[in-house]
Amino acid sequence: MTQACVLKPDAKGRITLGKLAKGVSSFHVMINSKKGQIILEPYTEIPLKESWLFNNKKALEQLNNGIKESAKGQVKYIEDFYTR
Repeated sequence: MTQACVLKPDAKGRITLGKLAKGVSSFHVMINSKKGQIILEPYTEIPLKESWLFNNKKALEQLNNGIKESAKGQVKYIEDFYTR
């Protein structure tokens, strides 16, 4: 879905994105000087300790399959992962 809005810069030339930037931790900025465009591509970083998952295609695929199966109710209780 595409949305459009008008943002006015303050006296120092800054704009506030407010709710438009909810959940965003940084932006990649692209400038098209021929068209006078500034394009902001939102990014969300992930913790380093979780990055291995996105670099391991097999593990990510297994995780996604597990989530899909769970959403369909295709789950089976095995046992607790730890004992007290």
